[in-house]
Amino acid sequence: MGLPLSFEFFPPKTPEGAEKLRVVRQKLYAAKPEFCSVTYGAGGSTQQGTFDTVKEILAEGVDAASHFSCIGATKASVREQLAMLKAMGVKRLVALRGDLPSGYGMGGEFQYASDLVAFIREETGRDFHIEVAAYPEVHPQAKSPEADLKAYATKVKAGADSAITQYFYSADAYCRFVDDARKLGADVPVVPGIMPITSSSQLLRFSDACGAEVPRWVRLRLQGYGDDIESIKAFGLDVVTELCDRLRKAGAPSLHFYTMNQSVATLEIVNRLQLG
Repeated sequence: MGLPLSFEFFPPKTPEGAEKLRVVRQKLYAAKPEFCSVTYGAGGSTQQGTFDTVKEILAEGVDAASHFSCIGATKASVREQLAMLKAMGVKRLVALRGDLPSGYGMGGEFQYASDLVAFIREETGRDFHIEVAAYPEVHPQAKSPEADLKAYATKVKAGADSAITQYFYSADAYCRFVDDARKLGADVPVVPGIMPITSSSQLLRFSDACGAEVPRWVRLRLQGYGDDIESIKAFGLDVVTELCDRLRKAGAPSLHFYTMNQSVATLEIVNRLQLG
């Protein structure tokens, strides 16, 4: 049973990184993704790199979504960037508030992602398919789970077409989030964000920073493998494939893979699921 797929990359920082990512993308295109998205650094610090990578993906014949954050942006700067993306042929945006660069006050004319979504809709009508972020396990900076759900519903009502979640390893958390969001009238498709497990220290560090829960049994198993990379990878493939299978059975509309600019683990999971 096919399920649409999408892949996320971050903009490479060096010419070698860019070359490596071209090779990775070609391998992943074998799975026929619906689109590929490219992230944006804190405060838009990688903006040029993001737009350059988006341009390359489009030239390779694949739909590309640009991350688009509004921290520190003005309406004039956003208007200009929207025109540039439209001219490039971009049809999808992932609209985010964005991370604050360290030592940075709020600034800019947009306080929340919902303000950005509303502005994009106002300025460009239906030119872009707008994705927003969703947090099945609650945004790390949210005042409460209720406040977080309300903020999500506000983004959807401002004009979002669909949402992509922060990664998670609990299918129950995803299902509960989708149900709760629907009760608030936010009924756009919610696409699970999937993070393959290829390294234990990186995953645990990452997850603590962004508020993603690594279940205790997974954490303990990973720690138990110590430096045994092969066992970590094999275990990670089993855990994430099973998660994807549960999400598929629960009715997830598609799967969005955080590839970390690598292809091996993502392709192995896709093959095991017989997707793509």
